[in-house]
Amino acid sequence: MNPSVAETAAAPIAPAETGAIEFAGPMDAESQMPMDVEEPPVQVEDILVVDDSPTMARLLEMGLTKAGFAVRVAHDGGAAFDMATGRVPDLVLADVMMPVLDGVELTQHLRADPRTASTTIILVTAKGQSGAKLEGFEAGADDYIVKPFDIDELLARVKGALRRARVLRAESPLTRLPGNEMIQSEIARRVRRQATFSLLYVDLDNFKAYNDKYGFIEGDRVIQFTASVLRDAMMAVGGPDAFVGHVGGDDFVLLTQFGREHTLAQTIVSTFDTAILEMYSDEDRKRGYIETTSRRGELQRFPIVSISIGIATTERRSYEHYAQVVAIATEMKTFMKKTPGSSWAVDARSN
Repeated sequence: MNPSVAETAAAPIAPAETGAIEFAGPMDAESQMPMDVEEPPVQVEDILVVDDSPTMARLLEMGLTKAGFAVRVAHDGGAAFDMATGRVPDLVLADVMMPVLDGVELTQHLRADPRTASTTIILVTAKGQSGAKLEGFEAGADDYIVKPFDIDELLARVKGALRRARVLRAESPLTRLPGNEMIQSEIARRVRRQATFSLLYVDLDNFKAYNDKYGFIEGDRVIQFTASVLRDAMMAVGGPDAFVGHVGGDDFVLLTQFGREHTLAQTIVSTFDTAILEMYSDEDRKRGYIETTSRRGELQRFPIVSISIGIATTERRSYEHYAQVVAIATEMKTFMKKTPGSSWAVDARSN
């Protein structure tokens, strides 16, 4: 286990007056920074209204448009299916009783098509059609609205369904942590507010070798274990407004108040190094490495999985968009992966 490289391992190559880590050759954070990357744009959510009544369809279109949604209208289930598969909407709001395809049949068709299988669907039904409600839920509808309805209630149901869908789309199915979309939005929000914060980019070392020997099921357990270590550390020492997300694979991102990054990183490293040994067989744990055979038949040894953390802060740098922060933290993490064992480092350079 190595403490902050800015204080120990990297000391010989770090200017004493700044504590910054410098790189020889082309390794330059400013030149590598993707300055042309913009903040994630605000997306207007697209709703497809399906109703064979022109009056009802117009009423729904006006209410949803006024609420800020992009709205398209179809007057039968067949046309709606063609429109939905041509340009997938965020939500389909469909009447049950319609020609060509009714609402339940439309739901079945949308769920059966890979392009629209995850689209949010709300069905609208008359008060006495309880049987249709059950059919709709069995077909895959997400919610039901009963006529006559209050437009404000309908808007609340639509917004709630879309919010749930956004969370499901944005989170990692393996760790249930926020995914890339929410990570980018969270970093961008802090940059936009000019908040003081630290970003920790976390990556596992020697994970592929572990995955190759123990199999992907055990590899997934290591990813889930890492997520729990990060989540627990964040809750214990991350402070108010702390955030942890799963970039994908064995990469994670944490955000914390500036000043907490050292304690947070050390807590993660200490906890991880102690508990990761339980993920190994007795034989591998005792000898401190695993052995695998290469394609050439050569015996290879790989150390126990460790964790590398690169940290970017707002102490000496100002950022214009989220990609700058990620670039600095990623650079530090890449540098730390050259250090054996678990380690972490804070970038201390100025703009």
